[in-house]
Amino acid sequence: MTTSTHLPIDHSDVPIRLFTSDFLEFFTHISPITVLVIWLPVGLYFLVKAILNLPNGASAVYIPLLFLLGLFLWTFSEYTLHRFVFHYRPKNAFQERIVFLFHGIHHAQPQCKTRLVMPPIVSIPLAASFYGLFVLIFSVILGLPHWVAPIFSGFILGYLAYDMTHYATHHFGMRSGYLKFLKRYHMQHHYKTPDQRFGVTSPIWDSVFKTRPND
Repeated sequence: MTTSTHLPIDHSDVPIRLFTSDFLEFFTHISPITVLVIWLPVGLYFLVKAILNLPNGASAVYIPLLFLLGLFLWTFSEYTLHRFVFHYRPKNAFQERIVFLFHGIHHAQPQCKTRLVMPPIVSIPLAASFYGLFVLIFSVILGLPHWVAPIFSGFILGYLAYDMTHYATHHFGMRSGYLKFLKRYHMQHHYKTPDQRFGVTSPIWDSVFKTRPND
């Protein structure tokens, strides 16, 4: 069965329609401004919460360290979600339809401006799931509840950087330095190696898991 990542590429200005229902179709389009409005306050809230809830006698230095840990965890999540969920190889027609709705549409029409960032109908349940996972690991299992807020803040702001970077690689010049590298790297994922180069904000995990070509 052909995967959605290898469908012919459509560069027209008219978005491919996914649902006959106008109500459902509405939720498949989103502006990056909406993502900023939703998630920037969330990320900052948990960072402020971490600062205000600093345990007595604890050094504040753990907050930026755990924030960086959250960013690091996001880079791994970005890679694994992109590789194993968004590029899942469907085994039947139903799975193929789901994969196309989640990510195949983006490869079929990569320049569609309203389908470059994650819609809230997907991002909110994902964020809630990751928050629950962090509470389980760091608060319940490890007994370190004050770790959750700074880690989740870094994780959410890492996600935000991912969505903004992804939009930028498709619609901004990014003509120098690391940004130029990221744009070229992601365009190669679309037009040259759709089954490699899964990192968007960083190629680190592609290097670790051997999905970064030598060229």
